[in-house]
Amino acid sequence: MQQPAARHRSTAIPSLYPPLAVGPYCTHRVIEDPEWCLATVPHLTELCLQHIAHNFEKNPILDRLLPEHRRKVLDRLSTGLPLAVTANLISDENYWKRCCTGRWQACDISNYGESWKRMFFERHLENILKCFIPNTTDPNQVLELIPLCKDYVRKLEVDQFLPPVQVDQKEESDDLSDSESDFEFGKAPVHHYDLGALITALPHLEELHLTYGVKGCGMNFEWNLFNFTHQDCSNLALAVKKCYNLKVLKLTRSKVDDDKTRMLVRNLLDHPCLVELNLSHNLIGDKGAQAVGKLLNRSRLETLNLCNNQIRHLGAQAVAQALAENSTLTSLNLRLNQVEDEGGKALGHALLTNTTLKSIHLGSNNLSEPTATIFSQVLALNTTLTRINFSCNHLGLDGGKQLLHGLAENKALTEFDLRLAEVGQETEYLIHQIVWANREAVRLGSLQHPPAEPR
Repeated sequence: MQQPAARHRSTAIPSLYPPLAVGPYCTHRVIEDPEWCLATVPHLTELCLQHIAHNFEKNPILDRLLPEHRRKVLDRLSTGLPLAVTANLISDENYWKRCCTGRWQACDISNYGESWKRMFFERHLENILKCFIPNTTDPNQVLELIPLCKDYVRKLEVDQFLPPVQVDQKEESDDLSDSESDFEFGKAPVHHYDLGALITALPHLEELHLTYGVKGCGMNFEWNLFNFTHQDCSNLALAVKKCYNLKVLKLTRSKVDDDKTRMLVRNLLDHPCLVELNLSHNLIGDKGAQAVGKLLNRSRLETLNLCNNQIRHLGAQAVAQALAENSTLTSLNLRLNQVEDEGGKALGHALLTNTTLKSIHLGSNNLSEPTATIFSQVLALNTTLTRINFSCNHLGLDGGKQLLHGLAENKALTEFDLRLAEVGQETEYLIHQIVWANREAVRLGSLQHPPAEPR
């Protein structure tokens, strides 16, 4: 046992003054030790672990330590160590949790497969991409990170791409119009960072969410900052074609028009894994929708979102024609387009034969009674659809009554949105009652027959 250091030192010294009493003993003086403390001298093991943690960057010793010693070293490591040292050496989740919480305020690992290490590398890579300025930022910032993060990145969400800095700015037009063409006229196109070298080197990448634009540009706003160029589209299309494990592609709010849609589709045909495609809030018209229709039957798509585009009846008819033969799609969103009754009826006819689609959203498409008429037949015959949204249309009182009639024997529909569809309050209430009863029946059935647990 190690003993605490002595608090006092007793020294025998000759007295400077005559002794008060005659005797054989000398006078003793007690001197206080200012460095004395109750702490014991650290064990040699502790001193070694402190040294390892302090010099970890130069000499990363970890695997050769005992488990209890490794734990102590990891708890003492700085979160500012270079990733070249820690990425492939440290798998401890507590260390990466400290890295995440020390860098970002909001940290929800449920979106990252419950992995702190995955969260750190995905968000770290996303931050680099959001701040990358072509022709200014060193591309090695991204390329050197690939071998460090490639085993952990499964999803990338990049909602900003910065354009290159333009040195020679042309004089602004005297015309103060806010139209897009006025701002873009005479300006050379600006291309963004090419993701090809990156995403094709990430073997586990399954989801890619992209928006080409600049966030928070404030008074520096220009339409040119939100231009997804032909070259950008070509680079992205070639890259996703080689991402063989990609399951979800979302390219939103990026001015994707018909030509760019067709370019993307050409490279997505027969993709082995893609199950979700989201091209919402773009500029896709009928020709782009026709290309997407071809993709439906040459892919494994389960979810298709074309919300808020410029698709009219010809595009909707092309999608409907593919839907009639499709056997994989379960969700279709065409909200905020202009398919009108010609497109609505085509989609309804397709659903008379389709047996896989479960959800369709046709809100705000200028639909009226003819569409309601065909969908009343769909409700009577289709046993797969569980969700329909007709909100913000003009189905009218007669259209509402026909939907109610078709729904009379339907046991599958559990959601039916008819808000602002002008079907009448009473009809909407009766439809709601039937849908609610279907929903309760499904709920009770799931309680009586819970799904079997995976072996």
